[in-house]
Amino acid sequence: MTRIGEVMRGRPMKLRTQVLLLQIVVIAISLAVGFGVLIAGSGDRLRDEYAQRALAIARSVASDQQVRDEVARYASAGGGVSPTGALLSDGPLENQARAVAARTGALFVVIANDRGIRLAHPEIGELGKPLSTDPTRALGGDEDINTDRGTLGESVRAKVPIFARSGAVIGLVSVGISTEKIGGDVRDDLFTTSAIALVALAIGIIGSIALARRWRRLTLGLEPDQLTELVREQQAVLHSIGDGVVAVDAGGVVRVINDRARDLLALTGDIGQRIESIGLTPRVLEVAGDPVEIPRAAAVGDRIVLVSSRRVRQDGRDLGIVVSVVDRTDVEGLTREVASIKAISDALRAQRHESANRIHVVAGLIRQGDAAAALDYLDEVTGTGRYAIEVPGLDNVAEPHLHAFLDAKAAAARESGVVLTLGPQTWVDGELVSPVDVITIVGNLVDNAIDAARTGGREPRVVEVELVMEGADLLVTVADSGDGIAFGKGDGIAVGDPDDVFTEGVTTHADSAVPGGRGMGLALSRQSARGHGGDVVIGDPGSAADGVGGESIGDENPLGGAIMVARIPGVLREGVVR
Repeated sequence: MTRIGEVMRGRPMKLRTQVLLLQIVVIAISLAVGFGVLIAGSGDRLRDEYAQRALAIARSVASDQQVRDEVARYASAGGGVSPTGALLSDGPLENQARAVAARTGALFVVIANDRGIRLAHPEIGELGKPLSTDPTRALGGDEDINTDRGTLGESVRAKVPIFARSGAVIGLVSVGISTEKIGGDVRDDLFTTSAIALVALAIGIIGSIALARRWRRLTLGLEPDQLTELVREQQAVLHSIGDGVVAVDAGGVVRVINDRARDLLALTGDIGQRIESIGLTPRVLEVAGDPVEIPRAAAVGDRIVLVSSRRVRQDGRDLGIVVSVVDRTDVEGLTREVASIKAISDALRAQRHESANRIHVVAGLIRQGDAAAALDYLDEVTGTGRYAIEVPGLDNVAEPHLHAFLDAKAAAARESGVVLTLGPQTWVDGELVSPVDVITIVGNLVDNAIDAARTGGREPRVVEVELVMEGADLLVTVADSGDGIAFGKGDGIAVGDPDDVFTEGVTTHADSAVPGGRGMGLALSRQSARGHGGDVVIGDPGSAADGVGGESIGDENPLGGAIMVARIPGVLREGVVR
């Protein structure tokens, strides 16, 4: 009534309720049809069954040799004894018929001679009298099965002829089973079948309810139209947002990948595969396997991405992990541009300071009346043609991007108390084909070296950069006077293996202001170099490992710090006009 009321008031019935009711109706109709078919034919089946039982009893009695001999005595064909009630009431035929009836549960077992006179009957008064039903067919030698009413009431009866040794019919046996017994058995079958049907219906209802509840849990209580709308909205949102999204269920199987995630993470797998099989880098895979709410920076190809993950729970159930990916490549590019601008501004500031100092010198000399000294000083200054200190050997770098970069970095290094020099074999007489990638690689190596020299304990603080053009390839060597790279098993060791410094996130400088953390420079440099078919390696980690259980590799650095070596193939072309 409640559901009907909801429909009458215009409130739509929930689909799971509709399915539940439909299942119950289908089960009920199926049981009713099957029950009706079974009951409709049960009476006929029982009647046939009892008829066959009566026939079997009658055949058994008719084939008994004693019965055949006794009946032959009263057969008219042989001029037999005239059957009378007094003679038959305690005779062997009557006794055997009663015994068979009692043993088989038959309503009656009647034996008659070839004239249809009863030789055995449950009622003594009927002995010697003709049969109440037609014996013609049985006495003609054929078995007869029918339902008929006699002196003992309606019954299903079977008549079987009794044959003499010569083969002549000398009588018959009639066995009947009451139709009331058949009706009782039909009622018992009806009760049993009804009970089974009710149990089946109850089981079906319980199963339907359990299925409806499981459906509700699986769909989080949402209706199909809500699920459809949710999927439509999900597709629209996931493929339109600027962030990458990868959803993994509790079993580690990928369920959602939007276009942005596929592009940012360079995925090779697809939905339905395990998270380990879709082509994630080890650092991203680590984040996808264990929730990390604070974004971590990771290098994927030539991109820098910020990756975070969160576990999703609903009603206490673990639904899996959602991985968010944000592109930080543009931010890194902007950071490098800002760093370049800062280096140039630092250089201009240094020039401004130096120019101000020289103007002060000239002004002081003039105030003192020493004009000749002021003129000599101005001649010396204008004779150099520059206010800034020239980097020795910078003229050997004809490539404009590298020339400007090294000039600015030298000024920035001086502001940090570090002297940037060029190696004696520096020579670049060509033009960069990929200036952004090359400046990224060289810039990260130089920045790390300046930082190491600035924070190291050696004096003087020096960074030496050597750039050598070898055909279309560029060879870069950066050495510093810092403390070197410590690795090994001793106390205070920074990394366990020299190659670890190229892993995303490995750094000795924690900086919460940098999204995703630091430790991306060397990783990005190596990946960018490898993208051109080259590599970045450690030439010498420095002497800091000595005495703490570590070890050194490569050639020894005369500056005492680390040496980083990069080979970048195919990034130069010849023909630069000086």
